[in-house]
Amino acid sequence: MTMVVTEPCIGCKDKACLTVCPAECFHEDERMVYINPDDCVDCEACIPECPTEAIFGEDDVPEQWKDFIALNAIKVNECPPADG
Repeated sequence: MTMVVTEPCIGCKDKACLTVCPAECFHEDERMVYINPDDCVDCEACIPECPTEAIFGEDDVPEQWKDFIALNAIKVNECPPADG
């Protein structure tokens, strides 16, 4: 199960979640950060560090944000790695 960044992250550039990621699996565009599902090691370290509570385990993503599962997978191919 990979971690997924969802809607509350839009516009947040705090990046506290990036500093605890042992896999450096975050990518970023001007809008938000995304997690590469292929690189995520499912450690959940980013979840408590997220200031907007936007990160969930894939199986726990709230229904209204389920589309962010696919969005994260797509965006990591379009966006550069995030600087944490």
